[in-house]
Amino acid sequence: MKIGNKNFDFKSPHTYVMGILNVTPDSFSDGGRFDKMDAALYHVEEMMQQGADIIDIGGESTRPGYTKITVGEEIARVTSVLEAVKKRFDIPVSIDTYKAPVMDAALSAGADLANDIWGLRYDSLFAEEGKKAVWDCGTMAEIVAKYQVPVCVMHNRKNAEYDNLIEDMLSDFKECISIGEKAGMERKQMILDPGVGFGKTYEHNLMVLANLKRFMEPGLPLLLAASRKSVIGLTLDLPVTEREEGTLVTTVLAVENAWNMVRVHDVGKNVRAIRMAEKIRYWSRNEQ
Repeated sequence: MKIGNKNFDFKSPHTYVMGILNVTPDSFSDGGRFDKMDAALYHVEEMMQQGADIIDIGGESTRPGYTKITVGEEIARVTSVLEAVKKRFDIPVSIDTYKAPVMDAALSAGADLANDIWGLRYDSLFAEEGKKAVWDCGTMAEIVAKYQVPVCVMHNRKNAEYDNLIEDMLSDFKECISIGEKAGMERKQMILDPGVGFGKTYEHNLMVLANLKRFMEPGLPLLLAASRKSVIGLTLDLPVTEREEGTLVTTVLAVENAWNMVRVHDVGKNVRAIRMAEKIRYWSRNEQ
């Protein structure tokens, strides 16, 4: 899959790293650290030096109890940083938003990947009766299809209610893929993210992590975004600033299950964990 100017070989056994850049003052993990331009650009350079393959920019926190901002505010936050990153650095950039107008502005400004926490389903779930879209510009799927960029389709639900968690998630993914295809997207443009921490209980999140192999069934690239999430904090009884060891465990799980990408805050440590896990996996398979 080509994202921006880089070819990602998702058929290889390598796990790529997406580095997180939150340009919001109230992110659950690093709120306020990178919401100034100089700090944001410094952090991008730092993540690139540590081995990031792609940078994911978010302009509105999605943590529990987050403060909603207007579409205009979010567009201003993300497009200014996005344009500066694209001008200064040679690295693919994704945009993390569920708002179609923000996605439209960011893709127009040069974002290479759409990262949607509602998996293209926000409009079908939240549009007013009789309308197909929440936004005047069209549905999220239509916006992404217009630019023909790859999209990360994250699993999410209004309520954490399931008959059979994994089967229901796979069914939801089929719906996400169908929405994208009907809007004019190609299946091969899509990456799936099981949405650890979204629309799921603590036990659900553990079950997702324990069943990573099952998500290979749709045959699409997979991204795991468990970095510093509540499932780690609740398991270890640790605040968000002390969840890196738990995050590294989830990254190694991704490698062991041949997942294609992880989305993380601490790029350097996770790159090293991936290298070590991949080397051991290589020797374990070649010595048999």
